[in-house]
Amino acid sequence: MSISLEAVYAALGTVIDPEIRRPITEVGMVKSVGIEGTQVTVSVYLTIKACPMQDTIVKDVREAVSKISGVNTVVVDLDVMNDDQRKELREKLQGPTKEIRFNQPGSLTKIYAIASGKGGVGKSSLTTNLAVAIASEGLRVGIVDADIYGHSIPDMLGIANPPIRIDESMMMPPTAHGVSAISMLPFKRQGRHEPVAMRGPMLHRYLESFLSDVWWGDLDILLLDLPPGTGDIAISTAHLLPQSELIIVTTPQAAAADVAIRAGMLAPSVKQRIAGVIENMSSFACPHCGEPIDMFGAGGGQMVSSTLSEAVGTSVPLLGKIPFDPNLRIDGDTGVPFVIQHADSPAALAISEVARQLTSKPRGLTGINLGITPARN
Repeated sequence: MSISLEAVYAALGTVIDPEIRRPITEVGMVKSVGIEGTQVTVSVYLTIKACPMQDTIVKDVREAVSKISGVNTVVVDLDVMNDDQRKELREKLQGPTKEIRFNQPGSLTKIYAIASGKGGVGKSSLTTNLAVAIASEGLRVGIVDADIYGHSIPDMLGIANPPIRIDESMMMPPTAHGVSAISMLPFKRQGRHEPVAMRGPMLHRYLESFLSDVWWGDLDILLLDLPPGTGDIAISTAHLLPQSELIIVTTPQAAAADVAIRAGMLAPSVKQRIAGVIENMSSFACPHCGEPIDMFGAGGGQMVSSTLSEAVGTSVPLLGKIPFDPNLRIDGDTGVPFVIQHADSPAALAISEVARQLTSKPRGLTGINLGITPARN
């Protein structure tokens, strides 16, 4: 029984590039196919020479083609796209003009901007662990580390690889624990301790680049880890992503909650919806007697929720109260997220419950570009 070329291409159509997340036949990665008796030779284009996922691609091609009846041997040869082929790939994925794909008509990605009034409330740790918890449910998740000055997401996810640059207008974000993430860190030529000295326009430009130059694929959820307060990045996020929703993080302390309310009060002025409030470092059970300990006070999350609900005229729910757990900090330093290392802990279960609420929220039409123009008389 002879092996048909159609059968081989059909098998290759099931091979998904792990970074582009499209079939390799669809994005021009199949260079050629040769059939000699029971041996099939597949030549594959890599986007760049040092592609970190080349072993995965080779394995997946071999497995897919080996399933064809009559195939005994599969040989995979690798080549690298030239500049013209990479440009063609970029235009195929992004279109001829650079734009933020999340704003295109029909985009179904839910976008949440994680904000706080002040630093030190655990906003980045929550962003990281919420993303991993959502990814564990089988959803496609990305994080924009929008805290340009104080980036920390790559370390908390254990990401060491820089993004893969296809050309000057497109890059692929690195991935860990099922979460793709982009940060300022790999763009600092002098290393991680180089300070970022930028004013508002440059901050806006970097954020826009993270959204338009990065190929995110078809995400279900995009999270943005905002810097504390109501400065340039918070305002730029609302303008660049009008459909994004704010999630305010606070601790139970009244003083912290008061500052968090100010962060939420930015939303009405930039026409941004508030999805809810998360109280972090909430009460936890005493390891000796089991009685709750309010190390950082009590009631801050509910105070933010109630005050913002009254101020904006719509319900701003308290999405969850995350018990204090020192392992949330420890795991963040090791690069293995807390919801993986301590999945059964009360804090991890509380984070996972917030993640479920966010993924179950119906998507409304607010902020969506419908691609239509009102008729004018």
